[in-house]
Amino acid sequence: MLSVDATAIRLFVHVLAATVWVGGQLVLAGLVPTVRGLGDGATKAVARAFDRIAWPAFAVLILTGIWNLVEVRVGDTSTEYQVTLGLKLLFVAASGIGAAAHRGATSKALLAAGGAAAGVGAIAALFLGVLLRS
Repeated sequence: MLSVDATAIRLFVHVLAATVWVGGQLVLAGLVPTVRGLGDGATKAVARAFDRIAWPAFAVLILTGIWNLVEVRVGDTSTEYQVTLGLKLLFVAASGIGAAAHRGATSKALLAAGGAAAGVGAIAALFLGVLLRS
């Protein structure tokens, strides 16, 4: 068996938190049509339950992301790496801000826009994170 080191643990925790944040959004989006049929308030109750798991995962993503940046020494990386990282951080921000807007939405338009920004931002950040793996 390969040895377990701090790098493996750091990346594992980061990817685990991403599975909750990104995967959870995808699963929740797929469940919403069914949950709506369960009655008034069901969708909101399920969303609030998801919040209790998703937001701590997002916080772990931020913390392990900072840890990743410290370990990588971004100043020593290529311009291409830095541009990709900058785009990833932009999409991370879009995902978090979109999710916050979605959670606090008072109109259907803001609900939809926030949800879309959260989902697209999360998926794009995940993809760009895979590109940064090396």
